[in-house]
Amino acid sequence: MTEYSVISDVSEFQAACATLAAGTGPVAVDVERASGFRYSQRAYLVQVFRRDAGVFLFDPPALGDFSPLQAAIGDVPWIFHAASQDLPSLRELDLLPPSIFDTELASRLLGHERVGLAAVVESTLGITLKKEHSAADWSTRPLPAAWLEYAALDVLHLIDVYEALTLELEAQGKTEYAAEEFAATLTRLPKPPREDPWRRLSGLHQVRGARNLAVARALWQARESFAQEQDVSPGRLVPDRSLVAAVLANPQSKQALAGVKEFQGRASRTQLDRWWQAMVDGRTTEELPRERVPSDTLPPPRAWSDRNPEADARLKAARPLVEATAEELGMPTENLLTPDYLRRIAWDVPGTTPEAIASALAALGARPWQIAQTAQKIAAAFVEAAQPVDEASAPAS
Repeated sequence: MTEYSVISDVSEFQAACATLAAGTGPVAVDVERASGFRYSQRAYLVQVFRRDAGVFLFDPPALGDFSPLQAAIGDVPWIFHAASQDLPSLRELDLLPPSIFDTELASRLLGHERVGLAAVVESTLGITLKKEHSAADWSTRPLPAAWLEYAALDVLHLIDVYEALTLELEAQGKTEYAAEEFAATLTRLPKPPREDPWRRLSGLHQVRGARNLAVARALWQARESFAQEQDVSPGRLVPDRSLVAAVLANPQSKQALAGVKEFQGRASRTQLDRWWQAMVDGRTTEELPRERVPSDTLPPPRAWSDRNPEADARLKAARPLVEATAEELGMPTENLLTPDYLRRIAWDVPGTTPEAIASALAALGARPWQIAQTAQKIAAAFVEAAQPVDEASAPAS
């Protein structure tokens, strides 16, 4: 087993950056977080590999300023596996790739059945990776040697995989498709924060009435504040189901709250004063939440035939054509066109010309290559769906 160490000293960091700057070709980059353990999605380890330089493991909390690394590798392509997961954490460190290649996304476009890193490395290079520590708490210090080897292997083979997939994309005529997808991934803006994030509480549908919803909101806010203060994942303090159980139990005293069997979690009793005060605040606030909130979520397609039969006909006509096109191209349907985009233009049709469909898809975020492959077929399907049933084929009365 190769021994790897984490660079946490500034002088060692600067030397490593100089070595990387002198390397050749693109760089492979990966990030390890502590999702499920910590409140934040910050990077707790950044792994970088470059040919003629080697693998380096950097400790973001200890190093702080990553501008030397940006200067060292900021002018060459960065190779990722599942870039959308790592880019937000890298941006927090002001690490901004000039361009990217995503081996997971490329594998999807190529129609690979399995697109996890280990599967892609095995299918392209014949090398077997052990994926044992993906769900580890990477905020742990010191990091065990086995974890460091795992982290290093996440980048060690990525350049070779990138070169193999590049050739495969060229052979299938999908190089431009991939380039558009990578550019979209790199420039995609983060989703705006939800207006009422507390409504994502699992099990909240059981809570009835504005006053009880106010209590649920107050408990969620109290947990969120404490979790952020402690930098601990909220669910590790008190699970969602426990907050909802407390609301449903409707205890009339702090002691009664402590007696709610379903109110569990490592902070459920140690922070009992905090939770009880939240319940009191929710019961007394004058700012009651709405029981129903407007949503731009479409109804499930199974309900369309009753609620919007014309849209149902459009979707049923277009969806098989999109699926057939994806099969012809040898890729999953969702990579050819996001299913929600098709549902939205079928529900609220922008027109039935290819130009109208193309414009609507572009506004939703579809890439030019996706529009070129689908707009004409969707338009034809929508026109067909709008035709009246031929009298000769109509059932006899």
